[in-house]
Amino acid sequence: MMLPEISRSMFKNSLVLGLFAIVTVGGVTLLQQFTAERIQSSERAAQLRALNEVLPRDSYDNQLLDNALELHDPLLGTRNPLPAYIAMKDGQPSAVILQAIAPDGYSGAIQLLVGIRADGRIAGVRVLSHRETPGLGDKIELAKSPWIRSFEDRSLADPGDAGWAVKKDRGDFDQFAGATITPRAVVGAVHRALRYFDANKQALLQATTRPVTAEQALQDEAQPDEVTTHSRAGDAGARDDSRAATPRPQGDETR
Repeated sequence: MMLPEISRSMFKNSLVLGLFAIVTVGGVTLLQQFTAERIQSSERAAQLRALNEVLPRDSYDNQLLDNALELHDPLLGTRNPLPAYIAMKDGQPSAVILQAIAPDGYSGAIQLLVGIRADGRIAGVRVLSHRETPGLGDKIELAKSPWIRSFEDRSLADPGDAGWAVKKDRGDFDQFAGATITPRAVVGAVHRALRYFDANKQALLQATTRPVTAEQALQDEAQPDEVTTHSRAGDAGARDDSRAATPRPQGDETR
């Protein structure tokens, strides 16, 4: 006599659990749809803030993330694709923002953004990520030192090939006390980026661009393990061969 009651109870419990599962899944789906656009908007805003650190906002009037190229060249520090962003002003190309890799940092690859105006002068350079020694090599970060701003308004001709080196190597750029390898690597990477721009200027400034999604732009999931990421331009990290570089022992990196 109790079996029908047990069956009804089991059916009722199953129905309640089923309805709970449907409501839960539906709620999660609605929440995801509701927040997806806001998340994407926040990611794009963060990426643009990073790009605007190397290229002042008043120097272009287009949407940088909607005007991107995919570049492959060893001068940029990797054989794998890297994004570049074409800035426009009044319908004319005004600058290019390149991603570049310094594979020879003291503790591994250093990832950079290099903004270059159409006339070949540097608008700005910023470090996307690195794992250099705190208190020594990390002075490449603007938050730790103004050193990275020493590239602004420089070009291939200023200071010339011989000057594109640290002062210890008879160049124009300061090294850090107790740290030469890190600034040497960054100077070399910026110089190579300028050489790439000079060799490909016409193609870059006249190239057909495409929109870049949040997943494609500045990809921080491609960063080496334990890399310190200093900017959300960080969804711009390159998948590069150089991240396999063997880190040097910590300590005085002057060489």
